This record gives sequence, C-alpha cells and structure tokens, in this order.
Amino acid sequence: MATPNSTLRAVRLGLLMSQDDFARAVRDAGTRTGQPNDANKRLVQRWESGATTAPRPVYARALETVTGLPIESLGFAGATPSVRISGDGHGGHDMQPTTNQTIPAPPQSEAQAARGNHSGVWLSRYEYFSSGRDAAFVGQHYVVVLQHGNRLTVRSLPGSSDSPLTMDLEVDGHVATGTWTEQTANESYYRGARYHGAIQLLVETTGRRMTGKWVGFGKEFDVNTGPWQLVFQDASTNKATLAAYNKRPDA
Repeated sequence: MATPNSTLRAVRLGLLMSQDDFARAVRDAGTRTGQPNDANKRLVQRWESGATTAPRPVYARALETVTGLPIESLGFAGATPSVRISGDGHGGHDMQPTTNQTIPAPPQSEAQAARGNHSGVWLSRYEYFSSGRDAAFVGQHYVVVLQHGNRLTVRSLPGSSDSPLTMDLEVDGHVATGTWTEQTANESYYRGARYHGAIQLLVETTGRRMTGKWVGFGKEFDVNTGPWQLVFQDASTNKATLAAYNKRPDA
C-alpha cells in the first residue's frame, strides 16, 4: 500500500489551494520559466496519495517555484534533506536548517480530535529570549496539523505570520516529540535567517492542548530553550476554514 505524501498535502493546504488551484499554479510556474508541463488535479492526487513517489524534473522545478521549498522537503520518497547549524548570535531560536518531512490525515470531527486524531487548525504559541535585545518575545501562528498514524505534520497558514513555521512530530501516547523550523521574515530583527531545533509536547487528555518546550542552539553553541504550546481551534481543514484562520492571531 502506498504511503500518502502528507507533507505535500500540508504545504498545499497551507497555501490555501485546492488540488485544482495547485495544479494550475504548477502549470503557470512551468510556463513562466519556459518549461511547460501538463499538471492537473489527477496528478496532484497521485502525488498526495503516494501513487507517484517522485515527480519528473520538469514538475519538480515547478513545485519548487510554487511552494518556495526544495523538492527534497516536499515529502517525496528518496529525498534526502540537508541540515546545517547557523544563527546570528542574538539569542532566540538561533538555528538554521533546510529541511521538512512527511505526514497526512483527513479532516476529523472535534470528538475524534479529543480521542486522539489531532488533524485540524491549531494556535501555535512559543516564547523566547533575545539576548541581543535583552527581552522576551512571543511568536504566534495559526497552523494546519495533519495526522497519519502516529505522525503529525504542522504547517503555518501564510497570513498568520511573516515567518513561516513547520513542525514534524511523532506521537507516543500523550507525548509528541520532533523538530521545528522557522523562516524569519526578511524585514524582521533576524533578517530572514532560518532557525530550527527540537521540541517535546505533552498532549492533554482532552486532545485540545499540547504544552511543552522547544530547544535550539545559538551561534556560540549555547543551548536555548523556552515554552511552546498548541491550542486546538477547529477540526476542519477545508478551504473555508483555512481562509477564516488565515490571519494574525490576537495578541
């Protein structure tokens, strides 16, 4: 049985695109770059279902253009992500990678979410201390969570923040463990730096909140950490729901 490509599905949903919209964007990207392709809804379905595990180069280049991500970060089998440590030495997360991974799941009801399927829209909120500014700050995003088995893919909605956020988690009982990545805005204090690290969250028995801590490395190889929580908002991942949450969270 094919393994669904939930990473690609999560990226598409994060872009607020239907499968038809996504196929059209892939075609348009090919046309703009002088490498036309015949992407259609059926092809997107084959990618997301795992029936097609590696797109042809003409599609791979168009996918990178549409998503802004390297093809190895879009969940296709055989992709090998690369990771490098970096940072600007000003505290906060202070890490830099180039990776994402896999995970899927169909939308579920609130009752299903409470029983252990965590797919839906959540509010992500973390805290960090910036040594360069000698102050504590909060980062907030509305994120799409998709579950496949015991794995969760988390992708922020584009309108919720200028700094896209991703997480890849594995759930074991009431513990979720994995990695996070954030691409800071070019106009922000961190000037477009990409940060990453590890995270562990405890899942409340209601299934409506996950709380824990992130960890990351600074430029001077110091270890930074801080609280992080995900708060359940809506079990639906349809286009109307995602559009409703495609905004900045209230302070």
